[in-house]
Amino acid sequence: MVTKIKKLSLLGSTGSIGQQTLDIVRAMPERFLVVCLAAGDNHALLMQQIQEFKPEFFYYAGYSSENTDRAVFLRPRYLPLEQMATHQDVDIVVIATSGVAGLDAVLAAVKAGKTIALANKESLVAAGEIINATAKKSKAHIHPVDSEHSAIWQCLNGEKQAPCRIILTASGGPFLDYPPERMANITVMQALAHPSWKMGKKVTIDSATLMNKGLEVIEAHWLFSVPLEDVTVLIHPQSIVHSMVEFIDGSVKAQLSYPDMRLPIQYALSYPDRLPNTILPNLDWSNFADLTFQQPDMTKFPCLRLAIEAGNRGGTYPAVLCAADEVAVDLFLQEKIRFTDIPIIVEKTLEKHSSVSHPTLDDIKAADKWARETALKIIGGNE
Repeated sequence: MVTKIKKLSLLGSTGSIGQQTLDIVRAMPERFLVVCLAAGDNHALLMQQIQEFKPEFFYYAGYSSENTDRAVFLRPRYLPLEQMATHQDVDIVVIATSGVAGLDAVLAAVKAGKTIALANKESLVAAGEIINATAKKSKAHIHPVDSEHSAIWQCLNGEKQAPCRIILTASGGPFLDYPPERMANITVMQALAHPSWKMGKKVTIDSATLMNKGLEVIEAHWLFSVPLEDVTVLIHPQSIVHSMVEFIDGSVKAQLSYPDMRLPIQYALSYPDRLPNTILPNLDWSNFADLTFQQPDMTKFPCLRLAIEAGNRGGTYPAVLCAADEVAVDLFLQEKIRFTDIPIIVEKTLEKHSSVSHPTLDDIKAADKWARETALKIIGGNE
């Protein structure tokens, strides 16, 4: 039987998730074909990807017919992101962009009824209600790419009853065992040295503050229609158990694998099939003497608490959370603020916000803009 090749539109091709998605395509050219490639500002890498994968269409944030030599693009034609997300020839839209900036493309793909491999958690955090309602009408399918949500998805596969509890695991990041008095002096280099995962800079810092886990709590709520109070977090430094699902009879299912993002990416692309892939590592149980779990310290890592609170308050609070965090993390990466300033800026921004219940897309975008401006004023001492 001839297997149909799945055609992909990859938004965010030069980021960490995008590059690892192309690893999967490279290993399985008989299964996957790249039709569209989109990148933000890494022009050189995008050119390399275009030459290797020869997509029909490209998007580059800095492109214009006036300032770009069209000859270097050779075959592909320029196409806006939203058209890439809805192109009729595309089977799966991989959205690996970061931040709320990817929201328009996510909604476009959802409205078109596409299958979406979603790595952009901020879109669901900020606009989960809108995305879910739209997906229900269009019959779009969202395949989670985050390792934790992929684990939950795999554990729920085949189950007829809803879970009574979802348990998200977190490595705890590089500062799990740091005493609180050392946190203010953390450097950018230290914060980017994640002990388990290879990720982009923004998500790596969010993992170090545990903000990433808080965003994942909200994301799980929307992805799996589970009340927020039924989504909990456990610190698991070994990063082998990627998440767990507890059922009404007390049974708990877990998904385990080596911490490699290419595995959940491949599952999102190949579902419902599981495919052999020699580039993916198998677990060597002789290397794991212990698998340990502990409760997170929300006093030492207040970003986790702030995210959960924003999720519970709902409305436009989650959008404000994402935007303020983006601003604060960017300034920390520029070494303009301390690591411990990140949650302070986020909390102060949230405190000043007047939320809109059941927000429209315009409400969410307005809240995002307001939060960025307010966070910068707080940093500048003007608020």
